[in-house]
Amino acid sequence: MTMQPARLSVNINKIATLRNARGGALPNVLHAAERIQAYGAQGITVHPRPDERHIRYADARALREVVHTEYNIEGYPDRRFIDVVLECQPDQVTLVPDGPDVLTSNAGWDALKFGSLLQPILAEFKAAGIRTSLFMECHTDQIQAAAQLGTDRIELYTESYAVGYAKDPAAALAPYILAARVAKEAGLGVNAGHDLSSENLAYFAQHMPDLDEVSIGHALISEALYLGLENTVQRYRQLLSR
Repeated sequence: MTMQPARLSVNINKIATLRNARGGALPNVLHAAERIQAYGAQGITVHPRPDERHIRYADARALREVVHTEYNIEGYPDRRFIDVVLECQPDQVTLVPDGPDVLTSNAGWDALKFGSLLQPILAEFKAAGIRTSLFMECHTDQIQAAAQLGTDRIELYTESYAVGYAKDPAAALAPYILAARVAKEAGLGVNAGHDLSSENLAYFAQHMPDLDEVSIGHALISEALYLGLENTVQRYRQLLSR
């Protein structure tokens, strides 16, 4: 039986990083989002951080007017972030446990420890009609706890897969297959992201039977410097075909 391809959401933080390095409006993140969607991406992801070092909160608001595919806003759920998400009404919100000093996401939630924090926030978003997702590692007890908190999906943190892929792809992927199966049995959708690239994406997608969506930013935008956005987005879509 042929599996449906996972959807591709492109994280455009790095485009904002380049803009902010010089000041002004170039490259324009709104124009980039429009083109990325036109080239075949099925979603746009942004991660506004408190210091606004790449995507700004104003960008998150402005993007709501141009994202006509799936809009995914990810971040740590402090009150400012919660309020911006409720204002923007994205299709999905992905909660990550990053503190303000974290360079990039480097761990999943401890849903057992932080359940009392997460549960009312998830309920607030769901009451607003926004699909929720928690950034998680491949610990089955944590995934089951996440389901009990009321999240709709999890996003599996794929750095360990990316690191292990070169040595033994099957061994690197095995915990993710198990985690995804446990998530599906608990009624959760499964997303994935972090360090996925054109080198390791095809194997991941072809061997993950329970995968709804991937969110990719750094590698895709980096490769687009050489190949162009259109070619790169379409290449990643092809790599996701199963």
